[in-house]
Amino acid sequence: MRLTTHSDYSLRVLMYLGAKPDRLATIEEIARAYGISENHLMKVVHRLAQHGFVETVRGRGGGLRLKGDAESIRLGAVVRAMEEDFRLVECFGSDDLCRITDVCRLKRVLNQALGAFLSSLDGWTLADLVAKPKALADALAIDAG
Repeated sequence: MRLTTHSDYSLRVLMYLGAKPDRLATIEEIARAYGISENHLMKVVHRLAQHGFVETVRGRGGGLRLKGDAESIRLGAVVRAMEEDFRLVECFGSDDLCRITDVCRLKRVLNQALGAFLSSLDGWTLADLVAKPKALADALAIDAG
């Protein structure tokens, strides 16, 4: 299984915000810190806001911050919200044309594995990822401002 770039960037944005939860950050500074596309990051942040993980503040001096505390953000919830398709193989979809679907046990095995993957992520929070906020802030060159 492979997560999309959208999920990867979502987790990175949350880690960035979690490293300095007392300040607003901009999409521009987050994109610069990670060396990623600002345009793509705008879509990611918009979706994070739609799902209630971040709060956006408009206007001069605006930006974004975590909505709530890092302990309340479960990684499994983030991945479920950001991934549009957990279709690991053809038979997971409605357009299944596989000839052995009726007798194959692979779908059940992969579905169980996917459940275990997401369940494992549910055991972790954003707070676990930002347990050393100073080190993370230093690595990302997040200033105190």
